[in-house]
Amino acid sequence: MTVKAAQKSPELIDFLLARRSVSLKLMGDQRPTDDQINTILSAAIRSPDHGKMAPWYFITIKDDARKTIGDVLKRAYTADQDPHAEPAKLELESERFLRAPMAIIVVSRIREGKNPVWEQILSAGAVCTHLSLAAHALGFGVNWLTEWYSYSPTFRAALGLDARDNIAGVLYIGNVVEMPEERERPTLSHLTTDWTGTGTRPSKGDAHYGMAGKGLPSLGMVLPDGLADDA
Repeated sequence: MTVKAAQKSPELIDFLLARRSVSLKLMGDQRPTDDQINTILSAAIRSPDHGKMAPWYFITIKDDARKTIGDVLKRAYTADQDPHAEPAKLELESERFLRAPMAIIVVSRIREGKNPVWEQILSAGAVCTHLSLAAHALGFGVNWLTEWYSYSPTFRAALGLDARDNIAGVLYIGNVVEMPEERERPTLSHLTTDWTGTGTRPSKGDAHYGMAGKGLPSLGMVLPDGLADDA
């Protein structure tokens, strides 16, 4: 394989500028073939990865497993969300992985070594992005979600995750039956600053984005014991 670290590709730029997540409601019932899944994952693992740590791994949910995992979702919802949930609600929750032809769970795995946890987590996010782009490039729609089950101890345990693992994303993938409409994007001037010296004040976007007054969110992840201090 020829490395293409620097090569002009106007088609790729056009593709990136038009990229759009696809709602699960706009997906059909066709999933990528196993060969296409291998291609998608092969593209994903070419993401930036400082120190060649491979701080991520994949779990595919496809075919009959989409229904089988419904029992896990029921148990997790009862254990971690609502112990008094009605049967109809549990049945609805059990069908989450049936909303698309397949899903790929990207798990961020903190590995031993000198490379900071933060960098390893960022690499997992980059993998999700590359995976999404690869699936789009093969003509499939993708929706990157997490939802409650990604943070459920019961669900995590059922998948074999431990304290070094966090679900970076659940990427639902399927053919597109209806193109989504474009949505509003951030304004670059709200988020971009040309640094000219120590007196430069960066445009952080706080006046335009986020939910002012709501407070900072929870960490949203588990961290293992024994992480080294920054001192």
